[in-house]
Amino acid sequence: MKAAINRRFGTWRGLVRLLLAYGELATGRLRPFQLRQPQQVRRLVFVCLGNICRSAYAEQVARAEGLACASFGLSTTTGVGSPEEAVAASGRAGLPMAAHRACDWKDFELQPGDLLLVMEVRQAHELQRRLGGRSDVQVALLGNWCSPPVPHLHDPFTLSPGYFDQCFVRVQQAVRRLGAELPQLRSDAAQRVQG
Repeated sequence: MKAAINRRFGTWRGLVRLLLAYGELATGRLRPFQLRQPQQVRRLVFVCLGNICRSAYAEQVARAEGLACASFGLSTTTGVGSPEEAVAASGRAGLPMAAHRACDWKDFELQPGDLLLVMEVRQAHELQRRLGGRSDVQVALLGNWCSPPVPHLHDPFTLSPGYFDQCFVRVQQAVRRLGAELPQLRSDAAQRVQG
């Protein structure tokens, strides 16, 4: 039982946080973290704590899909690389990320039209607090685009290879589904490459 929980949810804590997030989703408390103005999105910006696992991998998926994207961490050291476990998991998924380097929130430049995609409810609240009411960017939970929705994508850092793979499958599914809803991100990315 413990092995199955660890593989699917990371840890017992990951399962509990997911269940709490489902409760918030069911009661409408996560409504502020849904995409409200898709036509205004110009870039996907993936956000997690360290920008070395989840958001780093999401950025690789989005780049492979030809989407305008970036990523940063809420509390990290700019320039640090992803851990071996994350690099191995991304390699198993066919999207190498050994060259990725973390970017801290303080070193990241937001742009109008950014859709900030967080992995956890508490990250969404923290980011909203830091933005201080800024209205030209949106904050959403990346797991909203999983099928079914997974409003808490637990951090795989230091966890098992099985959970890394599970987490990255969810991230990849969410990014691809989101990209299909925002076709303007492909044309914007193509224009930047041509220009």
